[in-house]
Amino acid sequence: MSVSLRLPEDLSQRLSSLAAQTGRSKTFYMLEAIKQHIDELEDLYLAEQRLLDVRAGRSKTHSLDDVERSLGLEGTTEVK
Repeated sequence: MSVSLRLPEDLSQRLSSLAAQTGRSKTFYMLEAIKQHIDELEDLYLAEQRLLDVRAGRSKTHSLDDVERSLGLEGTTEVK
C-alpha cells in the first residue's frame, strides 16, 4: 500500500539527514518509527475513546467484585 505523507520541514530534514548518514532509505525509518509506536498509539487512543464512551453513557464498567461474583470466583483473590 502506498501512502502520501506531508512532513514538517524540520522533520523532513532530520529524516533526510539520517537516511543519508546511514545509507538507509527515508521509507525504512518511517516504517521503523510506525512499527515501534503503533502499539502505544493504539493503547492510548483506544483507551481515550473507551473513557469518552463511559463518560457519555455509551459503555458501562464492571467492578472486580461484580466480575468475580458473575464468574463464581468471589473470595478467591489473594492480596499479599
